[in-house]
Amino acid sequence: MIKDLTTIVACILTACFVAISASVEGVFLYGVPVILLCAGVSFTVHWIIAVPSLVTSSEKYFDFTGMIATLLVTSAAMFALLSSGYQASIRSTIVAIFVSIWTLRLGIFLYKRIVKSGEDKRFREIKKSLPKFLMTWTLSALWIFLTTVNAITVIALNPQEPLGVFFLLGAIIWALGFAFEAVADRQKKAFSELPENRDKFITQGLWSISRHPNYFGEIVLWTGIAIISLPLLSGWQFVTLISPVFVFLLLTKISGLPFLEDKAEKKWGDDKDYIEYKNKTPAMVPFFGKK
Repeated sequence: MIKDLTTIVACILTACFVAISASVEGVFLYGVPVILLCAGVSFTVHWIIAVPSLVTSSEKYFDFTGMIATLLVTSAAMFALLSSGYQASIRSTIVAIFVSIWTLRLGIFLYKRIVKSGEDKRFREIKKSLPKFLMTWTLSALWIFLTTVNAITVIALNPQEPLGVFFLLGAIIWALGFAFEAVADRQKKAFSELPENRDKFITQGLWSISRHPNYFGEIVLWTGIAIISLPLLSGWQFVTLISPVFVFLLLTKISGLPFLEDKAEKKWGDDKDYIEYKNKTPAMVPFFGKK
């Protein structure tokens, strides 16, 4: 319990540090700096929806909450910008659209998946402990904030100058990453819906060149946002480049690859076809590295 409560406090302090470091002069809402406000929105939304989820011991709305929080964080940034007397630039508007498109697609996809499956297996042990369950929702709030803080900062900086090469390059990379993730999710969904593929692993389409192409796309698209932000940031605002780094570490070291790779190993570890697939197919980056 102490460990879980300590983690909750650490999440709040981390968000505050990043938000204050990324502060954008002149953009406030009700006297609160916009980046700090967005951090508060993420935590508040998660805690509000966590209450009925904790009472019912249900993780059904966990990923859906992340989508709602992201939409509200992005909306809060745009609203604060407009309320401060600024006109939203094309760059700020497009970045806000990018983030909204990403979260709507992923949030709806994940929500449909958990409704169909009935549970998120990651929560089987977590929801047995109230402090641990609350800690997980708080971690999700931090995840949403750290993932979007770079984009939020771009929105708040609201540069009016022409888009330029960094924007064009970043937008192209974002589009490629988004397409990679969306196509990979769609391919796996179509594969798993066929009765003959029950309890089988996918090796088709993008999954033939990466064991986790959706994660690769996720990291690439946030890298695109970071590239867009590069010529705009100054001083401590460079701390917001933690966004793609955080996504990378989260997916490769914490809740993504380690969980799924362990799950796959337990299920197909003795299957010679899976062993061959694993040996010849990179874990994430297509065509680079094995296992």
